[in-house]
Amino acid sequence: MAHSRLERTQSDLTEFILRHRRKLTPADVGLPTSGRRRTAGLRREEVAALAGVGLTWYTWFEQGRDIKVSERFLLNISRALKLDDAECCHLFLLAHRRAPPAEAYQEQHTSPRIQSLMDELTRPSYVMNLRWDVIGWNTQADELLQFSTRGGSERNLLRMVFTAPDLRRRLPDWQQDAAHMLAQFRCDLAVAPEDPIMQTLIDELSQLSPDFRRWWDASNMEGYIRGISSLLDTGGVHHTYTHETLIVDEHRHLKMVVYFDS
Repeated sequence: MAHSRLERTQSDLTEFILRHRRKLTPADVGLPTSGRRRTAGLRREEVAALAGVGLTWYTWFEQGRDIKVSERFLLNISRALKLDDAECCHLFLLAHRRAPPAEAYQEQHTSPRIQSLMDELTRPSYVMNLRWDVIGWNTQADELLQFSTRGGSERNLLRMVFTAPDLRRRLPDWQQDAAHMLAQFRCDLAVAPEDPIMQTLIDELSQLSPDFRRWWDASNMEGYIRGISSLLDTGGVHHTYTHETLIVDEHRHLKMVVYFDS
């Protein structure tokens, strides 16, 4: 029975790759077109060259032979075939029987439907990726945290909490909130511990914030939150919040944080 399942997976893998290779044209991937082609789509040697892998190894992989390929090989093939995140995940499931490795730094915008959903909410809401970059928000969240006034690299919730003096002055319970958010980020880091983008953020915040540096080296942190629990609004009124977190996109590790008055 196990052998039968393996054969079916290899057959599915071949069919999947062929379908995506044949629907691309040289123009789609920036290659010149030269004469008429006998079959539609890219040639094997073109995919191998675009992916930076050997033609023989790619041919065996496409044929579904029982060979071992690395994560990097699969990611390179995914990019060469212009697979989206869901298709890349499917390729990994067929080849490795597991999802692809997490990448912390993903698309820097939310889908129109998710943005529409946030706009319909009457509560402050924003979407973060695994690195805690805020990539979408509604008007209520913007009024609270002024996301739209910050540049792309500064629109990271951890960076805002630990390095933005204007926000820190509005956080009555800054020490507790900052420590609890950092504890939650430690959990998120476990999803992609070797991601260089995550490590870059940690290095930058360690240099910019003595508090971050000291707490990051501590091992006894407790409490986990993805949002701010105590905040003075721009008019000086004190608000306290609880939060709910919704998964927006499991492949991109996008989460929506919704604030509730407590």
